[in-house]
Amino acid sequence: MLCWGSSAQGQLGLSDSEPAVFEPRSCHMFDGSGLREMACGGKHTLFLLHDGSMYTCGSNSHGQLGHEKPGSKPELVVALDAQKIAGVACGRTHSLAVNEHGQVFAWGAGEGGQLGLGTTEEAVRVSPNTTYYGQLGLGKGEPSSVSPQPLKSLCGIPLAQISAGGDHSFALSLSGAVFGWGRNSAGQLGLNDELDRAVPCHIKFLRSQKVVYISCGDEHTAALTKDGGLFTFGNGSRGQLGHDSTKNEPLPRRVLELMGTEVSQITCGSHHTLAFVPSTGLVYAFGCNDHGQLGLGSRGNAKIPLPVRNIHPPYLGSTQTGYSARQGVIMGLNRGLFFSLTLVILFTYLFCSPSSDDKHFKTNPKVPGIDLNLVRLLFDTLMKPAYSRLLEQVHGTHSFESLLIPQLSCSPPDVEAMRIYLILSECPALHDSKNYLSLTIPLAMAILRLDANPSKVLDNWWSLVDCEVFSRLVEMYKSIVVFLLTGGKALLIPVFLESYISATLKLLEKLHKVNLKAQHVEYNCFYIPDITSLVDIQEDYLKWFLSKAEIVIVFQSSVTLCAYPFILNAQAKTTMLQTDAELQMQMAVSGANLHNVFMLLTLEPLLVQNPYLVLHVRRDHLVSDALRELTIYNDVDLKKPLKVIFDGEEAVDAGGVTKEFFLLLLKELMDPVYGMFTQYPESNLLWFSDKCFVEHNWFHLIGILCGLAIYNSTVVDLHFPLVLYKKLLDVCPSLEDLKELSPTEGRSLQQLLDYEGDDVEDAFCLTFAITREYYGMTEVKELIPAGESITVIKSNREEFVQAYLRYIFSDSVRELYSAFSGGFLKVCGGRVLSLFQPSELMAMVVGNSSYDWEELEKNAVYKGEFSASHPTVHMFWEVFHDFPLEKKKKFLLFLTGSDRIPIHGMASLRIILQSTAVAENYLPVAHTCYNLLDMPCYRTRDTLHLQLTRAIEQYEGFSLV
Repeated sequence: MLCWGSSAQGQLGLSDSEPAVFEPRSCHMFDGSGLREMACGGKHTLFLLHDGSMYTCGSNSHGQLGHEKPGSKPELVVALDAQKIAGVACGRTHSLAVNEHGQVFAWGAGEGGQLGLGTTEEAVRVSPNTTYYGQLGLGKGEPSSVSPQPLKSLCGIPLAQISAGGDHSFALSLSGAVFGWGRNSAGQLGLNDELDRAVPCHIKFLRSQKVVYISCGDEHTAALTKDGGLFTFGNGSRGQLGHDSTKNEPLPRRVLELMGTEVSQITCGSHHTLAFVPSTGLVYAFGCNDHGQLGLGSRGNAKIPLPVRNIHPPYLGSTQTGYSARQGVIMGLNRGLFFSLTLVILFTYLFCSPSSDDKHFKTNPKVPGIDLNLVRLLFDTLMKPAYSRLLEQVHGTHSFESLLIPQLSCSPPDVEAMRIYLILSECPALHDSKNYLSLTIPLAMAILRLDANPSKVLDNWWSLVDCEVFSRLVEMYKSIVVFLLTGGKALLIPVFLESYISATLKLLEKLHKVNLKAQHVEYNCFYIPDITSLVDIQEDYLKWFLSKAEIVIVFQSSVTLCAYPFILNAQAKTTMLQTDAELQMQMAVSGANLHNVFMLLTLEPLLVQNPYLVLHVRRDHLVSDALRELTIYNDVDLKKPLKVIFDGEEAVDAGGVTKEFFLLLLKELMDPVYGMFTQYPESNLLWFSDKCFVEHNWFHLIGILCGLAIYNSTVVDLHFPLVLYKKLLDVCPSLEDLKELSPTEGRSLQQLLDYEGDDVEDAFCLTFAITREYYGMTEVKELIPAGESITVIKSNREEFVQAYLRYIFSDSVRELYSAFSGGFLKVCGGRVLSLFQPSELMAMVVGNSSYDWEELEKNAVYKGEFSASHPTVHMFWEVFHDFPLEKKKKFLLFLTGSDRIPIHGMASLRIILQSTAVAENYLPVAHTCYNLLDMPCYRTRDTLHLQLTRAIEQYEGFSLV
């Protein structure tokens, strides 16, 4: 042990009575005794040995030595002999010690309440206090306190170190965030001013420096960085900042004289500073030297770092104080909530191995600086019996999560405190259904209570986590929704049930918004398929519809799942749209009936309205007749139930005629002879032709027909790509859409984007113009103004791709698409459409091709003589299953009016086989309105095969049987 400086009160522990020592001198008092730690006060010193015993020497003016013996040499503090002390600290005239259980002992001067004992005695003997918090930084206007007070403004921030100066204090977080408060008369807080701070303030200048240790003097401060850099700021009147100046520095400034070396330890006295450089084994000192405290061998202040004399490498190791401080915090933790919050984060950083991994130093609003894989490892460790018993001892019967979650602030003091939300989400206890009500839902509520800025921070961090982490979070809260809808009514009173369901859904909504940008999981991962069996979707939609219309009706629950469409799959949304259609149809019919009653009462029968939308068409003039019929109806009429009458045919439309009408009309409109659409040979898909010679109202008609098909629950086979439905829902087209429509063009643009060379101009020879061929003639289309003269290079290729997509999907077909969408939205617009994803809307219009023929047979219904075991039925299914795919699809078209499967799947397609008392030379007859097949009782398989084939090859037309 080496010592130097003032020894007037015996504070150096030397046997002689020399008043000052001007250069380091050996003190052999504890040779061979295992000296562990020292702490220096104004005029006294504490010595801690490895066995937990403590010795003191120096001034005892206020009882700060803890014993009554003379202070000229170190003496054992007998009052603490029964304790194993783990750490010591000194103020000017008071002393503190913490034992291995986290219990704090305080003695010495207490007139300012600095002992935290609840008294203001001038001198206090050794006394225990079971908590240890700083008494400063409590806020402006707060009275002085003689007992420990929690520093709420730093609650939730995992601290690595705290340091106190003359009248200012500092705290250092694990990620290197530095907070200062108190007196700032000389700029000792590093905030670039001299205004005092009553609460901790973030020293932003130091955030990016990776600070690992802070030391405070009387009016100056020093900060040590991970790479060995030393910054000082505050009062420089004695040269204690080391900048070869006596000026004050209100901003942290690096000590240039020590650049090029790595400092590993620092400490500040009242007006001087020491720094250790392990590579050379030298201790540097600068500042006040009135009592020889710099160890230079002479008096006189030093304004730059100078090496302390007589210190050689054997005396000092290369331990980095910053990391020792982190471990010291763990030793000093006490029981209670603070332990709960800090335990998880501190253990996480222990697993992170800060000496080799400094990701945690990068914590900011966009980067959490935490490894969630290590968090899971931590929780796996904590779940083991040894650690679970430890937690039980600390928290008793309460889990640390249950103590912590209610204390989470809506406005955390710093971004670092936000990490607890990521950490807790990985806790296994929150994924256990028995803890949903007590832990998981309260965590969701705490997240939803966050102020706008911290809420955005959490969103940013969620967008960066692994897909697996994000998926687990989504699945956890989806499970809670099902849990509440199944057993919630039995466990909770209605008001709590609604509150919990609402909080869970809102959190899922928050996650869903994050996923829209981050694309962690497919959107259908948010589906909760069980919803359709747990909730009446029609009633739920009605509640949602009425709430949007601001119509108040009392329901059992005010929470509507339709307000959270991302959890509803395509089938549930189809039910909602069909409910909406039925609702509007009823309103239209009721309006027409009311109008008719009024007309009859006023004797105006000629003004009576048909409650149906009736179209009279001829088979050989379908397009012109449909166009004529639809133009005479207004928007309200289009909301009425649709009925189609083919001239000269006797069938009454109960749905089947309508199906065939859509099938034939759209088939004709899509015919290339009209030139309305371009068919891409690679994909066999259609898109609006940018050279079209028909009237725009034809496109308006197609839009109305597509809307009517959806509105009247009719599946139509339109060969449009997904991008059409994206545009209808205001979703921007992407390169993937071009790859679907025209794979070769899409791949070419992708190659342009992926090209790694700098010679894009020579390799691709492109300009912002494209060549299009129309009926043998070539035209140049500029993608941007003067595009033909602008070459595509590496820096503008993304702009070129976006311009290309904009031309294909928007600019070149703007008027045609506008006419189409105008017709579509006239029938199918409104709030309910906004609930759909593009692929869901597409599936509802065109159905799907997920054929399951066994499911079709399984759901079949039999009438008349027929049953599942009837010989003719048995032969029918043998013949049907032997049909090739195209022939099976023709049978579906013959029987149901469409060869596509409804969005609800094959299980929703129920066909009826009915026996008829006619001879075998009659063909089977289909009633498409009811998916009903009338079939004679054929005796042989060959006859059945022949007659069924003839029937499905001649499916067009309706007549009475």
